[in-house]
Amino acid sequence: DKYTQQMYKDIQVVAPTDYSIIIYGESGTGKEVIAKTIHQNSKRKNKPFMAVDCGTISRELAASELFGHVKGSFTGAFADKVGFFEAANGGTIFLDEIANLPLDVQIVLLRVIQERKFKKVGDSRDIDTDVRIIVASNENLQDAYKAGKFREDLYHRFNEFSISIPPLRKRKDDIIPFANFFLEKTSRELGKTFDGFEDEVLQLFLNYDWPGNLREFRNVIRRASLLSSSGKINSNVLAWEIVGSSPTASEPAAAAASASAVSEEQPETSSSTASGEPVFDLKNAASDAEYKTILNALKQVKFNKVKAAKLLNIDRKTLYNKLKNYEL
Repeated sequence: DKYTQQMYKDIQVVAPTDYSIIIYGESGTGKEVIAKTIHQNSKRKNKPFMAVDCGTISRELAASELFGHVKGSFTGAFADKVGFFEAANGGTIFLDEIANLPLDVQIVLLRVIQERKFKKVGDSRDIDTDVRIIVASNENLQDAYKAGKFREDLYHRFNEFSISIPPLRKRKDDIIPFANFFLEKTSRELGKTFDGFEDEVLQLFLNYDWPGNLREFRNVIRRASLLSSSGKINSNVLAWEIVGSSPTASEPAAAAASASAVSEEQPETSSSTASGEPVFDLKNAASDAEYKTILNALKQVKFNKVKAAKLLNIDRKTLYNKLKNYEL
């Protein structure tokens, strides 16, 4: 795809430098993969690469997580802690969802970038740091600082170079190669052998908008692979939203997907009583309902996890833990 080719040309240009970089892209587009690629093609490739999801760090512990703390510096600080910046020394630190950092931590981060030094929480000593900083956001940081959500001076420090990852729906030429890549990877994980995809399935992949981008694509293929035994992946094992969203979906495929969706919505039974009455597995049914609720919320807000947490009326950390559990 021409967008992808240009993106990797930009990576080749900027990777050997020590420029700070902003990576823009919707959720699920592979921002951390791009950050790792930059690190692996830099002079720091043999040093640590530390990825930090700023969306999961609480306001109270953000400074401690990033810069570390000394024993007794606050309630619960029972031992000295090495922060991400100290752990990444000499290498690269990747700060994902940077706009979620509290403003007071942004001020400390600005000092670190300017002076190449930081203090642990509760300590007066300066620690020298030599790290390359790559940040990522699914929102425009220029808009964020104009809205008062992000420091303008910090934005300009980060914005020495920027890379935009196009959403998968704009990278149609990449869809089939990614499908084959994910299938090959999943085949190894499951110990199965497949002969690729039916033509109808590939067309469904090309027609779908992929709001969750590569993360959603990977999960769709993992699910389809799990439900298939061998041969070619067919539309009967695709998630209902893939088949149902396509205007070219065949009636049998759509009916199969609909039937699959209905069956998924029914609680599974573990056994039957002597009278033939089913015994419902309430735990699995609740888990399945929660999964679908989270997935629908993510799709409604275009996989913006901060907005999804608000929509679901839970805190960000709880949402991130559930996303990890469900591999979303």
